[in-house]
Amino acid sequence: MIIDNALWLNLAVALGVGLLIGTERERSKGTGPEKSPAGIRTFTIASLLGAVSTMFNFWLLVVSIFCVMIFIAIAYFNKQGKEPGLTTEVTLIFTMILGGLAMSSSALAAALAVVVAILLAAKEPIHGFVLGVVTKDELNDFLILAAATLIILPLVPNQAIGPFEAINPRNLWLIVILVMTISALGHLALRWLGGRIGLPVAGLVSGFISSIATVGAMGARAKETPILLSSAVAGATLSSLATILQLAMLLAVIHPPTLQALMWPLAFGGVSIAIYGLVVTLSSLQKSETEINKPSKTFSVKTALILAAVIAVALVASAALKAWFGQAGLVVASGVAGVADVHASAISVASLAAASKLSPESAVIPILVAFSVNSVSKAVMAVISGGKDFSYKVILGLIVQVAATWVGWWLL
Repeated sequence: MIIDNALWLNLAVALGVGLLIGTERERSKGTGPEKSPAGIRTFTIASLLGAVSTMFNFWLLVVSIFCVMIFIAIAYFNKQGKEPGLTTEVTLIFTMILGGLAMSSSALAAALAVVVAILLAAKEPIHGFVLGVVTKDELNDFLILAAATLIILPLVPNQAIGPFEAINPRNLWLIVILVMTISALGHLALRWLGGRIGLPVAGLVSGFISSIATVGAMGARAKETPILLSSAVAGATLSSLATILQLAMLLAVIHPPTLQALMWPLAFGGVSIAIYGLVVTLSSLQKSETEINKPSKTFSVKTALILAAVIAVALVASAALKAWFGQAGLVVASGVAGVADVHASAISVASLAAASKLSPESAVIPILVAFSVNSVSKAVMAVISGGKDFSYKVILGLIVQVAATWVGWWLL
């Protein structure tokens, strides 16, 4: 067998894998009768054994792993009722496999070794987080979200169905996942930052994903925990600020002249909703922090399904209007598209302007109409999800924003 420089490098990586993981295990093996039999030397030798076995034959690696498993089983049953942990034993077998992997993919083996060492060293923080921080209800909600994303989503058909072929089941289920995710982000922000600033921050960030879904999630939060009403309103309101910011960024990329034509309307709308959101956020500071930090549900599956159903109805209505009116009026078409998403409508209109089929000035009205109609959709979501008090304050903010936007256009 010819041993070249690359082979020596692979053996060096296998040696490093064993030393890295073995060092951590050596510090954690304990002392006295409870002392673990495997330390830095055992792990280093195991990694090199996996590497050398792989050099000669894959089946030799399999036999070596089988033999080590026998030795581990004997040592495990000789513990005689002591703490029956399997972490060290499983890690020893995995270290052998990483040693073998280092002979063909040294970078991957080294990266996995680092991950294993981090997991081993972070035993106490991980256990403390799982047992002391995450509640049983939060864990169940996480499993529901994971099942909705990883199991159900791949099974949902990705094609247009229903009246006017306006509904894509996959897109609607993505909305359900999106609403649950945004609500979960709000819950995490509530846990980490407190109700005073947690929900406003979560609302602003989530607004870049979907402002309508954010309004729905915040409404459900306010209905579940009334003491969080002001903070939830602030989060829902600031999501509309994210709508303005994202709209400006999209227009800057697609057609800067259109953005320039909309500069004053967007500026007026953004500043007005930012001020309103700041006022509502400051009002939440009056709440008792003890009450604000009461446990709450991570998300509501029922709310997510209701919001998806409302959007489905809006999509069917939009498709019906398009079928009846056609493309005769750009303003009508933009307003219809704005029922579900203002950004899609703005991109469509700005693309026409970029193709010189429409002047930047002529693009202003269709985009503002789509923005206004989209605000109406947010208002409907606020009523459905949050009830009277929540929807009143959110709708007031939306009216202020839309009015300021049109004032900006009038001044222009």
